[in-house]
Amino acid sequence: MKVLLDTCVWGRAAEALREAGHEVDWIGELETDPGDLAIIERAIAEKSVVVTLDKDFGEIAVVRGLKHSGIIRLVGIAAGRQGPMSVDAIAKYGTDLMAGAILTVEAARVRIRTAE
Repeated sequence: MKVLLDTCVWGRAAEALREAGHEVDWIGELETDPGDLAIIERAIAEKSVVVTLDKDFGEIAVVRGLKHSGIIRLVGIAAGRQGPMSVDAIAKYGTDLMAGAILTVEAARVRIRTAE
C-alpha cells in the first residue's frame, strides 16, 4: 500500500512501514512542509494513505468532502510505536482505508469513520 507520512510523524515510522512491504514517502524529508491541504491533495492523486498526528486532515476531508485513500490519525502514540501501530492499522483496516475511512488510533482502541 502507498503511505504518505505527515511531517509530524517520526521518520523512523517509515522504516517499519517499508519493512512491512509498504511504499512510503515522508513529508519530513522535503525542504519545506507544503501544508495540510497540499499533503492531502498529493495523497489523493497518488492514492496514498495519510498517517498523521494532526486532526486537521480528517476535518479537511470531511468538510470538503474529498474522496481519499484513507487517513490514520495517531493519538498519544509514542514516537517509537508510531510505525508498528501504523503497520497494524493498515493490516487490519486496509480495505476500509482504501474505501476512504478515517482511523483514529490510540494505544487501547481504534475508532473508524467509514466513507459515506
